[in-house]
Amino acid sequence: MKIILVVLALICLPSLGFSQYEENDWKERDTWMALDTIFNAIGVEVGDYVADIGCHEGYLSVRLSKQIGENGKVFAVDLRTDRLETLNEIAKDRGLHNITTIVGDYDNPNLPRGLLDTVIIMDTYHEMEDYRSILSHVKKALKPGGQIVIIEKLKSRIIGKSRQEQTNAHSLSSKYVKQELQNAGFILRHENNNLGYWENNPDKVIWMLVAYKKN
Repeated sequence: MKIILVVLALICLPSLGFSQYEENDWKERDTWMALDTIFNAIGVEVGDYVADIGCHEGYLSVRLSKQIGENGKVFAVDLRTDRLETLNEIAKDRGLHNITTIVGDYDNPNLPRGLLDTVIIMDTYHEMEDYRSILSHVKKALKPGGQIVIIEKLKSRIIGKSRQEQTNAHSLSSKYVKQELQNAGFILRHENNNLGYWENNPDKVIWMLVAYKKN
């Protein structure tokens, strides 16, 4: 059985109400979020175990829950208990029994060790000041050969800027992340620099990196 850890948007944001994270706007988000491409790249299958960290109200958790079926499991992690409580209510209303919520920390997603096949960090990595610690914990949580997937948006106005300038703009280039993954001991497997536009805005190009833990 595969186990997939998904690290989704805003593990480190305190309180922002962007519409793409609220349940009543999920259908609109489906029009620009290339989930099929993402799921195909990481290999989401029935029976997988999945963790969605920085889950907000559970946009990705709910969709992964349906992908993995009753024999799979979603670990939904966020810093805020109110978001997790909302997700629990949404899961109950939709009859989804394979989602477990977890309260995470800024420097530690509090994951099970050595069990995970894939980690996805979506629109979150740029917010992680303690990204080195996060990557270390993620690596410990992965099985040998397990993958980490980082998905971000790159705003056109900060292309070529320093890492700090980019993160100040809530954005990040893949070139910085590739180096940081390598420094953490991951090996790059896949790169996609054209996953569409965040919120259908052509000034916010979505990219994805997939890297794996060798041993």
